[in-house]
Amino acid sequence: MVAKIIEILASFIIWGISLLGYSGVALMMAIESACIPLPSEIIMPFSGYLVFKGQFSLLGVSLAGAIGCVIGSILAYWIGYIGGRPLAEKYGRYVLVTKHDLDIADNFFKKYGNTAVFISRLLPVVRTFISLPAGIARMNFWQFITYTFLGSFPFCFLLAYIGEKLGENWNTLGVYFHKFDLIIGIIILVGVIWFIKRHINIRKNENE
Repeated sequence: MVAKIIEILASFIIWGISLLGYSGVALMMAIESACIPLPSEIIMPFSGYLVFKGQFSLLGVSLAGAIGCVIGSILAYWIGYIGGRPLAEKYGRYVLVTKHDLDIADNFFKKYGNTAVFISRLLPVVRTFISLPAGIARMNFWQFITYTFLGSFPFCFLLAYIGEKLGENWNTLGVYFHKFDLIIGIIILVGVIWFIKRHINIRKNENE
């Protein structure tokens, strides 16, 4: 089932980039950065393959990808900024998110937001979703944009470069990335479980 979904997504990505060129690269990476898990390990290596074919330049696809990341991230950021905080404050208790948690997130992004955004943009899975919490925490917008681009460009460049070097075998990169995605997914799951257990214990102590 998962393989079939990836195959469909890959066909959509290849169609979009082949049709729209650099704009297609930007569009696909914008979708990926707007909290929609369109696999960047297909988008950028395929773009690199087209560099190998002489249709694109490596710098061109890297810049297009990074610009797309910024565009998609802006959308997710403003969704979080405008609607995320009120919703979190109103309904957060139903998913164990308290105002104290939101204050912690605010302070974290004030102190470490630049580093968090930069590093997150270099990591699969995490990079897709970092913009929403940055918006909810109301991180400085221009710093958010700057570090989103600075983290996205090397990520896009590396994947496109690998795709160029792999040539006709560009699509083999996804196999390795899926393993990395699994590791990060497990880490995130462990974090969620810890978060839930911590809040359940806090509520028990408060009731006692």
